[in-house]
Amino acid sequence: MPRDDGWLASRWNRLSGPRRIGGVDLARGLAVLGMFAAHLLWITGSFDWSRPDTWITVVEGRSSILFATLAGVSIGLMTGGRSPLPAARMTTARGRLAVRAGLLWVLGILLIATGVPVYVILPAYALMFLLALPLTSLPARVLLPLAAALAVVMPFVQVFLDALPLWTSAAGYPVSMALGWHYPFTTWIAFVVAGLGAARAGVTRLKVQVWLVTVGALLAAVAYGADAVSGARPEAEAASFLGALWTARPHSTGLLEVVGSGGFALAVLGACLLLCRTVVRWIVLPLRAVGAMPLSAYTLQLVVWAAIAAVTLDRVGDLGGFRDLQPFWPLTIATVILCTVWALLIGRGPLETVLDAASRFAVPGDRRPGGQADERGRTSPADRLVE
Repeated sequence: MPRDDGWLASRWNRLSGPRRIGGVDLARGLAVLGMFAAHLLWITGSFDWSRPDTWITVVEGRSSILFATLAGVSIGLMTGGRSPLPAARMTTARGRLAVRAGLLWVLGILLIATGVPVYVILPAYALMFLLALPLTSLPARVLLPLAAALAVVMPFVQVFLDALPLWTSAAGYPVSMALGWHYPFTTWIAFVVAGLGAARAGVTRLKVQVWLVTVGALLAAVAYGADAVSGARPEAEAASFLGALWTARPHSTGLLEVVGSGGFALAVLGACLLLCRTVVRWIVLPLRAVGAMPLSAYTLQLVVWAAIAAVTLDRVGDLGGFRDLQPFWPLTIATVILCTVWALLIGRGPLETVLDAASRFAVPGDRRPGGQADERGRTSPADRLVE
């Protein structure tokens, strides 16, 4: 165990200290690496418990939904945790989150411009940040029912939104990229609100962690079970309103996917929080390091992808050609090692540092007594929970 003072100890405490919620970092690390797998591996067929070779399909759609749910948790922790910040400090926190959202959108557009053939989640992520800001003063008893209502109602609306003529017009593609419409914020905001509600309920509480696993697993079982029993098929989605609604297919934004994958995300979050109450917390430290700098890890993967594809393939957008290079394990292992070393020797991830500095520069904290920062620039405990 590191000493209580010194450079390395300060970095260790940033990653594993009492103000860091290891289970949230672990869940974020799994979400990031799950998106790596969805991007880089050939995934065919559907999930089947009896066939381990199909288990990798669990990353499709669910990794990005977990990422969105954890965005809500982060917003909740950054705005007070169980108790929303007082009005003045909440205004500051919201302003900083809005700045971060703007920067995330710009970064997302830049990543799209690399030509890497993936749907970049950051533009949608940024819009969901903005939509969540007015909700940050609400308690868990309001947020969680609101998330449930959105999860049930919005898939009905989404069917009509996805059928708008806009998407087949000349402007459809650039607009969909700018909005991150593969992850439609109109429905995916339900996941962010659920994560925000979990943070307000208190994700460090054992009761809440057990509740997340239990309720999340139940929602997933009901939705995926209904999908299996009803025999929903992809071809039915284009045939009727009911077909487009009643599906759990990844990235369909159907009712069964929203409920099932949303429940899956809550269950994974709860399981990670429970695991990090045990010695497993230290075993999974490299995954927690990835989760402590998810934006840097996600961005680095796409930039490295673009660079390798530009050198080795005829075009950057050749998805099949890049997957045939079998890049998943080299990129994943390198990312885990780099994040772990960076976290222990340097601290906060590079892009996380830039976003934090930019948001604090754009929206200075209240330096009066009880404000966001004191005269020496020390931030409140809530500010240090998630970085």
